[in-house]
Amino acid sequence: MGRVARGRTNAEIARDLHISMSTVKFYLTGLMTKLGARNRVELAMWAYQTNRVT
Repeated sequence: MGRVARGRTNAEIARDLHISMSTVKFYLTGLMTKLGARNRVELAMWAYQTNRVT
């Protein structure tokens, strides 16, 4: 979540974590569904509001 909040792209996240871009998209879609977020900006806002980003 921190990487999304810091503005990293799916490709950058995949490269950092050594996973595929489709895996990144899968997990982000799941998070968005669970949190009721409509986009990455709302995910980032949630991360900051809940102190998930340092």
